[in-house]
Amino acid sequence: MHDDALVNHDFHCPYCDAPLTFVIDTSQGSHATWEDCHQCCAPIQLEIVISPMTGELEAVLTGRDDDVF
Repeated sequence: MHDDALVNHDFHCPYCDAPLTFVIDTSQGSHATWEDCHQCCAPIQLEIVISPMTGELEAVLTGRDDDVF
């Protein structure tokens, strides 16, 4: 893993609205994962979209554990 593949992504928890920052490794390509909120500990779905052409972060979709992506 290279440091240039790491991107900080800021967003708000879909449960408690706490501001959060997660580090995303763009070298993994597009993928789905789960992270817990640092404030309320609720599970957050993350859908990471990486451009196949450039390898850059295109989008991060976040949702509650019962949301369907």
